[in-house]
Amino acid sequence: MSRYRYPPIPESEVTPWELFEQRRRFLKRGAALAVAAAAPGLLFTPPARAWQATLARQLEGELPSRSLADGEALTDVKDATTYNNFYEFGTRKSDPEVYAHRLVTAPWSVAIEGEVEKAGTFALEDVLAGQDLEERIYRLRCVEAWSMVIPWIGFPLAELLKRHAPTSRARYVVFESILDPDNLRGQRRSIIEWPYREALRIDEAMHPLTLMAVGMYGERMPNQNGAPIRLVVPWKYGFKSIKSVVKIRLVEEQPTTSWIDQNPEEYGFYANVNPEVDHPRWSQARERRIGENGRRETLMFNGYADEVAELYAGMDLNKHF
Repeated sequence: MSRYRYPPIPESEVTPWELFEQRRRFLKRGAALAVAAAAPGLLFTPPARAWQATLARQLEGELPSRSLADGEALTDVKDATTYNNFYEFGTRKSDPEVYAHRLVTAPWSVAIEGEVEKAGTFALEDVLAGQDLEERIYRLRCVEAWSMVIPWIGFPLAELLKRHAPTSRARYVVFESILDPDNLRGQRRSIIEWPYREALRIDEAMHPLTLMAVGMYGERMPNQNGAPIRLVVPWKYGFKSIKSVVKIRLVEEQPTTSWIDQNPEEYGFYANVNPEVDHPRWSQARERRIGENGRRETLMFNGYADEVAELYAGMDLNKHF
């Protein structure tokens, strides 16, 4: 299988940006969640099915909101939904928006397996039932040295894992994305070995910042951003935040992941944002915020060091990159 490498990203690819003036935009909803003309680029899959109706009801009121990006301006919704890495649709940043309508999100289920007492495959509406959704505004830092600030809607992964009672042998959590080459054109190419797999250490997975996101910008998750449910780990490079999750497996031994299998010399298991550890082919000391001119300094752990540094106490972060 040929090896795919992230290409260097030229400045010419920056999408023109206007400041996103409102912190969030909630629209009137009925039983089903409608597409908002005011939010171009969002791709939804009508009509509302079981999980969509469940989520619509949860989004009817004002959600608790926390900004964890030090008041930084939000990335424009159009930029956030048209400039994406989602190789299931292709390798160009524009491919996800163009082809995401082929992603079938209803019905949807998530299998929870391995070292848990309550294993099984669960309809997404059951996964969502009883979860207290909130808005979290996080920085997103890509390994390609660009970044965004996005208002996600979701719930802590820890709350989902606790429901299924991890055993004492559960030391890692493995995530798997959808496999559907008939509809996902990128999966017909050997970009990586499909389906996409990622993993966290159990304490990382249980950390309060680790989010299972089902929406963004006040609406349910667009297909091109990982509908209907994705992981968001804000102190790690974006490729750790796997999209369109269909399986969560708790295991005892450290697993491999898709990018480690593909390029182990370039991508480590932890993938913590660290300005002092360069990618072999480019510096990570600075980043390009989508919608801004110039570059800004990369923050250790993407600005979340106060919250997560203790997870890595005593570790050589140059070695365990």
